[in-house]
Amino acid sequence: MAEPPIIALRDVSLGFGPDPLFSDIEFQLLPGERATLVGRNGCGKTTLMKLLAGAIEPDGGERFLQPGTRVAWLPQEPVFKPNETAWDHVASADPDAPPEDYEISAALDRFGVRQLASREAISLSGGEARKISLARALIRPPDVLLLDEPTNHLDLIAIQNLEDFILSFGGALVVISHDRAFLDAVTQRLFWLERGTLRTAKKRFREFDAWVEQIFEEEARAAEKLDSKLAQEKRWLLRGVTARRKRNQGRLSRLHDMRDARSALLGKPRRPELKINEGEAKSRMAIEAKGLRAVIPDASSVERVLFENFSTRILKGDRIGIIGPNGAGKTTLIRMLTGDLEPHSGKVQVAKTLETAYFDQKRVGLDPAETLWRWMCPMGGDQVMVRGRPRHVVGYLKDFNFDVDQVKSPISTLSGGERNRLLLAKLLARPTDLMVLDEPTNDLDMDTLDLLEDALGEFGGTLIIVSHDRDFLDRTVASIVALEGDGQAREFVGGYQDYLRQRDDRVKDRRATGEHKKKALPKPKADREGLTFKEQYELDELPSRIAKLEHDIKRIEDALGKPDAYARDPDRYSKLTDWLIKSRDDLEVAEERWLILSEKAEKVA
Repeated sequence: MAEPPIIALRDVSLGFGPDPLFSDIEFQLLPGERATLVGRNGCGKTTLMKLLAGAIEPDGGERFLQPGTRVAWLPQEPVFKPNETAWDHVASADPDAPPEDYEISAALDRFGVRQLASREAISLSGGEARKISLARALIRPPDVLLLDEPTNHLDLIAIQNLEDFILSFGGALVVISHDRAFLDAVTQRLFWLERGTLRTAKKRFREFDAWVEQIFEEEARAAEKLDSKLAQEKRWLLRGVTARRKRNQGRLSRLHDMRDARSALLGKPRRPELKINEGEAKSRMAIEAKGLRAVIPDASSVERVLFENFSTRILKGDRIGIIGPNGAGKTTLIRMLTGDLEPHSGKVQVAKTLETAYFDQKRVGLDPAETLWRWMCPMGGDQVMVRGRPRHVVGYLKDFNFDVDQVKSPISTLSGGERNRLLLAKLLARPTDLMVLDEPTNDLDMDTLDLLEDALGEFGGTLIIVSHDRDFLDRTVASIVALEGDGQAREFVGGYQDYLRQRDDRVKDRRATGEHKKKALPKPKADREGLTFKEQYELDELPSRIAKLEHDIKRIEDALGKPDAYARDPDRYSKLTDWLIKSRDDLEVAEERWLILSEKAEKVA
């Protein structure tokens, strides 16, 4: 006998007339299943999620929920009441059974936002608001967890922590997200909403494109027997999917060449025969930075170093990704590199003819009352200048997956993802030498992500991208500048996965070198000029301390990774999470302390 679903939609319809949003939708999720809901912006993904959450009623059909099932829902955009604090927002999670103070504290601690408890919720940054919303949704262990764009505005550390939580979560999950790496890590089932039809498959997200291609092939063959016009449309859709996969391969091949060139510029060519001479570098220079330092005062008015002694050369056509935790200094670094902010020390030289365009994730400049047509053509007419060439506004917006009917609609009718898509359309039309993109992938659907990657692949200028989307970085940038919160900015050639490998290799090299130095240091050690007796003793002890911390972290991660860890003992889970965060912080401090002491010992060796 088949296992009954924990949540389901049966023959659900929404919207009336000849063109409803969707009709006769069937959706079933079994206990413990983790699924992703995929579809274009505006197709109804968020509406379907609201139906599952019980936030809206369908026009036809019914929603089924196993008796006693607790559903937690993270909406795409949080709604804060006037004068509501972060604590109040989390406390309002369950009006029928208000949470206790200890539950609120534990939920805030889980996402590292306890310090925001008394802040007015409406004043929080995007990342802070997202963490508060997650704390509210997960204040008590749900049976069904519905997440709509949970990674928006989160930094990479927070995304990794959320991944770890979901992998240890024993309940059922439905998630909408543009983050391919996140989806592939946490989901095992696909729901695809396309033109009012919902399809499903027991597949991981990495198999989505191949699955869609297979569906279009089968439908095209079936359509040939019924309607030649329908068959032609299916073949066109199939060619689009297949061509996209081929473009992706070609784009990645060009990107590898860019990474080789970037490596040669930084003095560590990945191919021995590839070199960039100084004259060529100077003629192509877009930005040159030497010894940049940035500091900010903390709560006690003591300066906190964001980064120091950072130098880089960015040539025309380079593609640079910038990553780091919220507050690490990414925006400060961009403003210094583009000449908008004077460094506290060091200097920046920007090419005089550099024309810069910014993509602002806050969607500044959009007028909700304007139509898409008038906003794209503020001077009137029906032509858009796309990098100096005229295009009809309807044809150009169709390239960005807007329907003809939408072009004369007000911007206020667009979803969040569609608004981002419109901003990108206008930005990519501008003739510019340097494009700075601040979290461009937020709220975008997969088709628009592919479109954006294609457009950036054809862009001949210089790119600086701030993003927490690991897969997007792997597909678009030639090097990563990482601000890891330790007062340094370091550049690594390649995408995000390359950065991870090089970072891990750097840590391993430190430890290997440190252990070698430890054995080579003669006794007695207290009379070494560069180290005190206490420092030498600390240096000797650090390798074993680092090994113990690594062992502790592995044990905690194993404990948290058990499917029922949270459900069986939420208090223990919370304590383990705190212990894990502290152990990781202690490990980072120990590694940095070891590096400082070993370098000090080396100078006098």
